[in-house]
Amino acid sequence: MLLLGLTGSIATGKSTVSSLLSRPPYSLPVVDADLIARQVVEPGTAGYNAIVRHFSPTTPDLLQPDAGPKGRPLNRPALGRRVFGQGADRERDRKILNGIVHPAVRKEMYKQMVWAYLRGYWAVVLDVPLLFESGWERYCGTIMVVGVTDPVIQMRRLRERDAHLSEEDARNRVMSQGNVREKAERCLRRGPGRGVVVWNDGDRDGLKKEVERVMQDVRRRSPRWWGFLLWFAPPVAAVAGLWSWWQMRRVQLTWEDERKREKAKL
Repeated sequence: MLLLGLTGSIATGKSTVSSLLSRPPYSLPVVDADLIARQVVEPGTAGYNAIVRHFSPTTPDLLQPDAGPKGRPLNRPALGRRVFGQGADRERDRKILNGIVHPAVRKEMYKQMVWAYLRGYWAVVLDVPLLFESGWERYCGTIMVVGVTDPVIQMRRLRERDAHLSEEDARNRVMSQGNVREKAERCLRRGPGRGVVVWNDGDRDGLKKEVERVMQDVRRRSPRWWGFLLWFAPPVAAVAGLWSWWQMRRVQLTWEDERKREKAKL
């Protein structure tokens, strides 16, 4: 089974692409890291309790005023203002938040991937906004980056979607998820078929055509017979997975070493 990593940056259209891949003619299962991240911090969960313990002393409006069946949900805009942006305090709090949420998210993602494999799908989409930053790239046979050529497009779309955000809030959130054009370059360094980029500067119809273009190439490089072989022969699937992991790990380390050398020259 192909692990198709889907990533991008905030307001680039990644969720739209995820929705397209989940419907015909693709009909692929989607493991949505953002959705899982919301589920693991619902009131009553261990993640919710840990966030409240750490952030409530410094974030008075951390919880919404209206309580649901299980308690008062997190006030996500308030929590976002606390952890997004520049500064040592925000960076520290962002790391603490990630340390609470990420382990629970990974556990649920593994469960959903195994279930997709057992059901015989030829591929499963791993919808992970911070796929490179979180280290998931080494596990993906193919990565698809959804990007835009100008960050101004991102900020405009983000403010249209979330009217409560100021221009500064929008800029902070775009910056917090990294440069999507750099992600596209990193993706393409994986080689043909292992890294594809969907550019989303236009409308939905243009995006749909872009997805069709890249998925034709992805499907051609992962034929149906190969998927059947991996499903009927788990040892072959394990060997193929380890081989892909080793290759992509080399690509990851090479990229990171190059960036370290570039920074050292500055």
